[in-house]
Amino acid sequence: MLYLYHKDAGSPTLTLSGDDHRYLFKVRRHKAEDTLYLRNLTDTCIYGYRVVTIDKRSVTLSAISKEKLEINAPRKLHIGWCIIDPKNIEKILPSLNELGVEKITFIYCQRSQKSFRPDFKRLNKILLNSSQQSGRSSMMELETVETLQEFLQKYPHSYMLNFSEKSIENDKNSIETIVIGCEGGFTEEERSLFDQGKIVGFATPLVLKSETAVCTVAAKLLA
Repeated sequence: MLYLYHKDAGSPTLTLSGDDHRYLFKVRRHKAEDTLYLRNLTDTCIYGYRVVTIDKRSVTLSAISKEKLEINAPRKLHIGWCIIDPKNIEKILPSLNELGVEKITFIYCQRSQKSFRPDFKRLNKILLNSSQQSGRSSMMELETVETLQEFLQKYPHSYMLNFSEKSIENDKNSIETIVIGCEGGFTEEERSLFDQGKIVGFATPLVLKSETAVCTVAAKLLA
């Protein structure tokens, strides 16, 4: 873990308890005089703290440093992801966060199961843990829209990932927002919403799972 999140990071003193205390006391086995680094994820600063006291229930910290330090992907990528099983989203979300995806908009496309509802509280907890591990200095944004048409009204310059002779590599530097389908892909009606020039694909004849496609897109565009 490269830092610890605390909403009040930046305050002169902090008292940690609960899960934070258990992690520092039982897992990391910190002791008095150790230095810890915290972020509040509302600014771009990382704060150094000295452990003043540590016992079986709480840790008291005293601020000793402040540094502006942004650690994010070198470019921005927004993914429109047609809803799949939330359990599969949860499995792949840390990888997308580590790669530096800025934002994910979950879309109820025509072949999405409407009963699937992402649990944003749970997803944000996963993102928080991933950010602490990877060092990422800003949280990924999450949102939901009800239809692909609504998404394109908000983000009209979006690309679509689909079977296409036009490789995603050719437009790598132009793609800021890209839509990826759910299991079963897009309907003909949905494909017709995009300009042909903004439909891109991979140089493979294999059919990828939605979560595999999402991770591959992020890696190709951000890594």
